[in-house]
Amino acid sequence: MTTTAGPVRQEAAPESVAARRLVDRMFKARELAVIAVLVVMLGATQLSNSEFLSQQGIRDLMLNATILVLVAIGQAMVVITRNVDLSVGSVLGISAFAAGLHLQDGGHPLVAVLLAVAVGAVFGVVNGALVSLGKVPALVVTLGTLYIIRGIDSLWVGSRQITASALPDAFVDFGSDGIFVVPYLALLTLAVLVVVAYYLRSYGSGRDMYALGSNPEAARLAGVPLRARIMTAYVVCGALAGLAGALYLARFGNVDSNTGNGYELVVVSAVVVGGVAFTGGSGTVYGAALGAVLLTSINGVLPALGVSSVWVTAINGCLLLLAIAVDRVLALRVSGALRKKAAQSRSARHA
Repeated sequence: MTTTAGPVRQEAAPESVAARRLVDRMFKARELAVIAVLVVMLGATQLSNSEFLSQQGIRDLMLNATILVLVAIGQAMVVITRNVDLSVGSVLGISAFAAGLHLQDGGHPLVAVLLAVAVGAVFGVVNGALVSLGKVPALVVTLGTLYIIRGIDSLWVGSRQITASALPDAFVDFGSDGIFVVPYLALLTLAVLVVVAYYLRSYGSGRDMYALGSNPEAARLAGVPLRARIMTAYVVCGALAGLAGALYLARFGNVDSNTGNGYELVVVSAVVVGGVAFTGGSGTVYGAALGAVLLTSINGVLPALGVSSVWVTAINGCLLLLAIAVDRVLALRVSGALRKKAAQSRSARHA
């Protein structure tokens, strides 16, 4: 009797390992640069306005960042696989309303949160199936589902609005309370961040996503199940967008048909600014979280400095263009370094 062996994972070539280490060092430097900009910006604002980093000010900065950080974590996983999910804002909005409707009808808060996560995961399955099985470009798929989900949300919600008065007091309190200056929402988001980062770094399936994003064809030849990894990324992204919807409801105590509208662009900006290469295969969820914190902090810094919030969108756009330009420069430097190493290796062999 004969048996057929399945695909065998091949060990990375020394050149690939060297490239991976070089890219990692460069993107860690990107994350350190974001931290430096954040520290300088907050420090300068505190010097100008001594009340900016008060206990309440720090709490507000954390609360403002948590929702965007949570969605950025899921988006980073998708972008690492060389894809994108433009439907996260719509998923956040419809998940928030589903959770709010359940609570308004007397449901349990935990069940409402799980319902929001499930709604998001379902839409993640749809996106993942169309991209991985249908082989439709992610940009086209998720742009389409963005409008489809938004249309469903508008028809379902209509002119209705769920406010804090219709929600359990414990649920609303959870959205603003915390331990000392650290809100519960920030602690929950930090836990999700650590778990996802550990998965991507320490599990083979997580590292496969980087391999897929770096070179899909090489990953396929090495035995990486491309469809399963893409599906996993989209389901996690959808589930986290759903969770963010539930936390949005707890944070603001208000949801209507416009909730989450335009959020996807801010999320993509946060991910790219945080050092996750839009071409895939590089960056970390920690960097995406830092990018989200930076963008939300700008929203708090400008009013504290007496600058109109109209400038926020323009600044976010400038940061996005700058991040893309830096990505391009880094890619050229990595390519040049690898060519130089390859030439040196050939010279050494012929010597």
